[in-house]
Amino acid sequence: MSLHPDRLFPADPGTREVARHLYAEVADLPIISPHGHVPPVWLAEDTPFVDPTSMLITPDHYITRLLHSNGVDLGDVGVGRGTLSEEASREAFRIFCRHWSVYRGTPMKLWFETQLVQVFETDLVPSERTSDNLYDVIAGWIGQESSRPRALMESFDIAFLATTDDPCDDLTHHRVLAQDPTFTRTVVPTFRPDRYLEPAAPAWNEDVDRLAGVANGSCDTYAGWVSAMENRRAYFKEHGAVSTDHSHRDLGTEPLEPAEAERLYGRARQGRASGVDGDRLRRHMVTEMVRMATEDGLTMTLHPAVHRNHHTPTYERFGPDVGGDIPMAVEVTRALAPALQRFGTDPRLTLVVFTIDETVYSRELAPLAGFYPSLRVGVPWWFIDAPEAITRFRAAVTESAGFTRTSGFIDDTRAFLSIPARHDMARRLDSGFLARLVAEHRLTEDEALETVRYLVQTQPREVFGL
Repeated sequence: MSLHPDRLFPADPGTREVARHLYAEVADLPIISPHGHVPPVWLAEDTPFVDPTSMLITPDHYITRLLHSNGVDLGDVGVGRGTLSEEASREAFRIFCRHWSVYRGTPMKLWFETQLVQVFETDLVPSERTSDNLYDVIAGWIGQESSRPRALMESFDIAFLATTDDPCDDLTHHRVLAQDPTFTRTVVPTFRPDRYLEPAAPAWNEDVDRLAGVANGSCDTYAGWVSAMENRRAYFKEHGAVSTDHSHRDLGTEPLEPAEAERLYGRARQGRASGVDGDRLRRHMVTEMVRMATEDGLTMTLHPAVHRNHHTPTYERFGPDVGGDIPMAVEVTRALAPALQRFGTDPRLTLVVFTIDETVYSRELAPLAGFYPSLRVGVPWWFIDAPEAITRFRAAVTESAGFTRTSGFIDDTRAFLSIPARHDMARRLDSGFLARLVAEHRLTEDEALETVRYLVQTQPREVFGL
């Protein structure tokens, strides 16, 4: 197996040549990763990887969900089982290799092949025949000092990495990294308060009690909850955070009258909030987060419309984040209207809206971002961070909002070793999209060169205030 140098470039020879030129301009630039899920403890403690399966297969729900859909029990590839024995790890890897054909046409195949060639330096193609040899190659790589997380930050040239963190986290691992003079890369936390904004959720009161404890205050009233959130946002910002991240089932931002907010909050604290009550209060709380963002300057990102844990038996057996989250349709224009009416032209606000519902790109998100200076359209993520979807995104958004109203590439991954492959994919696709505009005489090549540099380096720094 080898990687073709023109992978993902346009097939037309003339356009492909322009894409090559554009890509060469950005291929070796440092990686900026402003939203992802790499555990900070890996870097703080420079934790060595254990085995090929726990490193590449088990934690990657992109990989495991397709195995599950093809009849593989998640437990057989290590999900929910903790540390695997040597034989169990090998068998899980064999299962993955035996099912390699199910990834044809997916970005997972592209990312995994890139890791095999560029990280592990092997030309072995996954299959039942090669699985043990491939396992041994990767296990040997794991044993090297150069394969530990801190060394990989250097060799991958990851200049900036944001993790995703609970508001109650004491951020010890981030503090360790910030105070270590030998660590030359930047790793910061991201404030992710979802569970504290869902008053109808069964664990909400327990979560809010914990929030009150770490914020050294009381959350008996709605005003106390607001104060606790402001306290924790300030704490995160002191520890380097540049953004907050939110994922709820809709984008509603309808505000409540103060008395009604207190009434619903009181019902929720008594455990008497209905689903409708919880939605109304949550939408008000999201608007409160927008208000806080205008005051503390943290970029606010929204990832709406995901049906979490769609298959209850799988959730009960394995927990969240194992591939059972399914996209939903989302309405944007009316849902965001209250927040944008109030804050959409505030120069202090940067609001980035992502979606897995591609139908809203040209109909709602791009027109909104083409008017409101605070709003950016988040690049494709999760189910649609794939070549065709990224190309569709560029076409749908650029025609009414241009290139300046997007977010810069977001890899949104737990799979640390795939970060370079994901960013390389985005750079190649953007180069190809711009090359087509050059070929159609809609951009000069100089304009395309300036734009591709902007998308890779300037835009993410601008959006996330780096």
